[in-house]
Amino acid sequence: MGKIFKVAAAQMDCIPEDVSGNLTAAEGLLRLAAAGGAVLVVLPELFDTGYRVEKRDNELASTIPGPTTDRITAVCRAEKIFATGTLIERSEGKLYDTAFLTGPDGLIGTYRKTALWGGEVDRFEKGNSYPVFDIGICKVGIQICYEIGFPEGARILSLQGADVILYPSAFGAPRLYAWDLASRARALENGCYVIACNRSGSERGDTVFGAHSRIVNPLGDIIASAAEDYEVITAEVDLGEIEKQRTALPYLSDLRRDLAADYYRE
Repeated sequence: MGKIFKVAAAQMDCIPEDVSGNLTAAEGLLRLAAAGGAVLVVLPELFDTGYRVEKRDNELASTIPGPTTDRITAVCRAEKIFATGTLIERSEGKLYDTAFLTGPDGLIGTYRKTALWGGEVDRFEKGNSYPVFDIGICKVGIQICYEIGFPEGARILSLQGADVILYPSAFGAPRLYAWDLASRARALENGCYVIACNRSGSERGDTVFGAHSRIVNPLGDIIASAAEDYEVITAEVDLGEIEKQRTALPYLSDLRRDLAADYYRE
């Protein structure tokens, strides 16, 4: 039997521009997840500022490390958990939609969103790397929201050894059909666990978020799903199931990397 531990997705609504209030809500959800035994928790995309804050991106942007990561890290230290979510990062005069990963010993690393959705291209710069982080209990990779529909990112992370792929998201309700299929497909085709944490609620009236956070196992089965706007869902990760599924469906080992690389270069 492989190593077994609990993970969580902390689904929440966010009040646009209310950084302090959103952080307080996120801290409470992290503590709730820890009380339920989770050691790895995913928060939504832009959970501290809200998503539709494009007119104030520059004012609301934060550095990493900075106020938001400091507060989340403090909870992680106290509760002995790992957590991720995304924020508007300011770095060298540019803005990014950046996921941070932090834990009991402090900030571990960051991932900048590489595939930007719609108007995000006018707000953020694109990231250009796919890091994998070894947090001791497992290896994790991060993708953000829209990127759940890009199999390449998840595949690259899996080929680098990721056991669990984290998706902090603010995915729209009109495209829940894509969220449902893609979250399961990314887990199945890579034989990994997926923790897909989505926003709930709405902003500016016309932007409605899809909620439906879920945890998916390597067979593509949804093993936990959210029903409420504010809800922590938990499930067990069994690393032994990853090896078992990758043996039963050896997509990673049978991948023609040379051929795929040739096509992508074109």
